[in-house]
Amino acid sequence: MFKKILVANRGEIAVRIIRACREMNISTVAVYSEADKYSLHTQLADEAICIGPAASKDSYLNIENIISAAVITGAEAIHPGFGFLSENSKFARICNECNIAFIGPSDKSMELMGNKSEARKMMKKAGVPIVPGTEGTLNNIKDAVITAKEIGYPVMIKASAGGGGRGIRIVFSESELENAFNTAASEAESCFGDGSLYMEKYIQEPHHIEIQILADKYGNAVYLGERDCSIQRRNQKVLEEAPSALIDEKLREEMGNVAVRAAKSVNYENAGTIEFLVDKDLNYYFMEMNTRIQVEHGITELVTGIDIVKEQIKIASGEPLKYQQSDIVIKGHAIECRINAEDPENNFKPSPGTITEINIPGGPGIRMDSSIYQGYTVPPYYDSMLAKIMAYGENREEAIARMKRALYELIIEGPKNNIEFQYDILENEEFVKGNYNTSFLKDKMVK
Repeated sequence: MFKKILVANRGEIAVRIIRACREMNISTVAVYSEADKYSLHTQLADEAICIGPAASKDSYLNIENIISAAVITGAEAIHPGFGFLSENSKFARICNECNIAFIGPSDKSMELMGNKSEARKMMKKAGVPIVPGTEGTLNNIKDAVITAKEIGYPVMIKASAGGGGRGIRIVFSESELENAFNTAASEAESCFGDGSLYMEKYIQEPHHIEIQILADKYGNAVYLGERDCSIQRRNQKVLEEAPSALIDEKLREEMGNVAVRAAKSVNYENAGTIEFLVDKDLNYYFMEMNTRIQVEHGITELVTGIDIVKEQIKIASGEPLKYQQSDIVIKGHAIECRINAEDPENNFKPSPGTITEINIPGGPGIRMDSSIYQGYTVPPYYDSMLAKIMAYGENREEAIARMKRALYELIIEGPKNNIEFQYDILENEEFVKGNYNTSFLKDKMVK
């Protein structure tokens, strides 16, 4: 087992990883930008090193500085968290070349699944259901016009190297196609340095269901049930729950086995998530694979009792999985609300600033993953997430009731936030009944 791990991230996920390491008696190194000098993760880690100015490209995306920090401190492994360099195959490869373990999949697996159009090819070959669409990337707008006619409108144009809802456009007619193609390509180039696009049939009003998997270096893999991530705004997840109210045990087993098959087809190691779209007739289609820990991993931990971050570390250190599929039991229900520094009354405009007062909820079944504290200044340079509130109950009704209690208790003064907006979702009759899909917020909540 590793003696020292460098955490190449910030915010609540850095805190989450440091906590897991402390429980495993592993020393930690925090890295931070100049803007994050007083962040909680720098105070909780055993060591902390500044890796550059506030801009991500000069700090959290600066591979040379991060590797140097690992070498200087004698860290044997690097955990990338999510975002930033977590799905950067070059970074994973450099870590290995420097004899530093990368806590994640191999660079080869990451490359295979990281390019969304190539991943579609791989999944089709592995017998995983995929949404009708292009086999590779679109060459130009003429190619897009021809392909859209073949698939049939509506279609979705997506960035090949995309993620986080970036580089996506939904097109309902040919008259909209050229503008959508150009803007998606421009956004993809700006966000990912790769403007290539591919096209899929747009599945209207689906559920966004993701299957959590764990796989070791010895060919063993299991799935940890599903999460329903359909409550989204502009392709960004807002609230998630596990298990899904849509999925029964038979479909869970079928989709889980398909997810494991998908992972094994690319010799995948470590934690990963296979994301599917499920239509109203319960047909499911592969969407993409996230080759990292997910923001919403905590609700899977609550319903399975498995610490996914610890499992990541164990797998990366060479330990085999200690679980067989028959050992995985889904018990109870969990919900996560993402609390962001944003103003729902002003088109969810980001709202950085100093936290002047805070009250953290507690009581049975409540977990809060966060890096904020009273007096902390939320910087304007990064993601606006302040905290993840998770509620666990014996059933969905109890989980909802506990989450409402937690949101009622939660106080964050200073930056504007979406606490009341989340509470309103939980009060919505259709949500309470489980009658929602990816269009829910647009149709029911945001006008």
